[in-house]
Amino acid sequence: MPANETVLEFEYDDDATATLVAESVRPEVGEIASDRSTTSLRCDGGTVVVTVAADDRVALRAGVNTWIRLVAVAERTRGLVSGS
Repeated sequence: MPANETVLEFEYDDDATATLVAESVRPEVGEIASDRSTTSLRCDGGTVVVTVAADDRVALRAGVNTWIRLVAVAERTRGLVSGS
């Protein structure tokens, strides 16, 4: 069991938007190769919840940075971020 864990919550105005973002990044769960970290993803109403667990802090940081970028790309692709 990984010793380090971070839960990222991305809140949206409605459930449909959260679902779009979650489904956009869902294919990456399990596809990003790492022996040192795992990720789970769920949609809780208007919130996308990404849990990153890792054996060490370096792997945790790398996983968290990756998922923040993936969600940001999904948001920009969907036109959800103003000024994009």
